[in-house]
Amino acid sequence: VQLQASGGGLVQPGGSLRLSCAASGFNLGDYAIGWFRQRPGKERRFVAAVDQSGRAWYSDPANSRFTISGDNAETTVWLQMDNLEPEDTAVYYCAASYSGSLYVRESYDYWGQGTQVTVSS
Repeated sequence: VQLQASGGGLVQPGGSLRLSCAASGFNLGDYAIGWFRQRPGKERRFVAAVDQSGRAWYSDPANSRFTISGDNAETTVWLQMDNLEPEDTAVYYCAASYSGSLYVRESYDYWGQGTQVTVSS
């Protein structure tokens, strides 16, 4: 079972990035997929998730800068991040959850290795 996160990089404030989470070794449709981020010196925190029914969940539903989506073949989940701010700088992780609250790390069974996002001018 593997989750491969990619798509991070250096971007200027106001820019966009699209992170990808590719799954192998299991059926992505059986799991909810979440994105977490960890800022330097901080805890890893929930950003967004898409559950097994395709419903999207966000840490801040009023924040429309981030959009989570998946492909129909259920092999990849994306996190589109727009209008990025320096505070979005973090390592972003994707993870798979079979059950439980999608907002908490303990519900996730598998984790990718993380991809660095740096927002700076």
